[in-house]
Amino acid sequence: MSLHCTVSRDGLIDSLNILQNIATKKSTTMAILANVLIESTDEGLILTGTDLEVGLRLHVPAEILGKGSLTLPSKKLFEIVRESGTNSISIEEKENNWVVITAGLSTYNLAGMASDEFPEFPEYEEDCFVTFDSPVFLELLDKVIYSIANEQENIYSLNAVLFEKEKRDQLSYLKMISSDGHRLSIMEKQVNEDIDALKLNPVTLIPKKGIMEWKKFCESRDRIEISFEKKQMVLKDDKAVMVIRLKSGEFPNYAAIIDSIRQENKLEIRRIPFLDSLKRINLFTEDNFHTIKINLDKNLMILSSQNAELGNAKDEQVVSYAGEPLVLGFNCRYFIETLQVMEGEKLEAYINSSNSPCLLKSENDVGFLSIIMPMQL
Repeated sequence: MSLHCTVSRDGLIDSLNILQNIATKKSTTMAILANVLIESTDEGLILTGTDLEVGLRLHVPAEILGKGSLTLPSKKLFEIVRESGTNSISIEEKENNWVVITAGLSTYNLAGMASDEFPEFPEYEEDCFVTFDSPVFLELLDKVIYSIANEQENIYSLNAVLFEKEKRDQLSYLKMISSDGHRLSIMEKQVNEDIDALKLNPVTLIPKKGIMEWKKFCESRDRIEISFEKKQMVLKDDKAVMVIRLKSGEFPNYAAIIDSIRQENKLEIRRIPFLDSLKRINLFTEDNFHTIKINLDKNLMILSSQNAELGNAKDEQVVSYAGEPLVLGFNCRYFIETLQVMEGEKLEAYINSSNSPCLLKSENDVGFLSIIMPMQL
């Protein structure tokens, strides 16, 4: 029997939209990865997309007129459904993996590929899931996602987030850490769930693509179930399953980096005025390095930048600082991105010397800590 179904446009387009980032990348080795696998069951349709790093399976309610499976180009199918002006869409499989899609008065003939060429969805253990409220992970992810290294970075393990669990003073914590070699972000959050059931590796690294999709998965759900296995992590609820392949490798000893900064020479500053000042100064930084100079003296911070072609800028901020005068060089963009994810009116900065990293935290941002490496002026 061949695939034949009628499905709600809204339900289908929502699922296809979610799959776009996973299934639309062209692969030189496997062209079928640009397709979405469509399977019919007694309960409706199952749509699956994968790039071999992240796999996502979604359930879509539908009226099944004929059971079968095949794959269709994800992007083109999404465009057809998006532009259709009807409430329901019919998909009927014909010979040689062609389908006829009917949407109101419009009819489309679309070429697919056989489903047996599509990669098998990873198997996973059903008995080791822990259920969490989605906002727990959204808060963790938002605080570290901005400082993950890009794919072109030489250090392979920095293209990922380190995920850890910890029990301290009879309390349970989940922790995420990211770094691109120039900055370090750490966020931990206390949870009430049984974290002993999470079977983490000694080093559990979640790739950047997986982190991005994990965030999207949480944004549309109140609660999710999560489990970890040796080579993969699994997220699911009653309508979807996402499998993310874990990375292997080591991660920098972030605890040693924190310990290297003596939290004695403290600077206190209001976050929003500091952020606004950085944005103004960044207008005159060189595009590649965003270098700014910070002159720090008794209760006064002077920020300045210079561009060889455009000119220069200077901005002053009243701060609380009683240490020795310092002249510092930093990437302005790193400070801006850090302050944008922080919360609270005031923040604390700790700097040992003109050549040492800067540690940022806030009493109103419990669990978050950021370290930014200096630059030579």
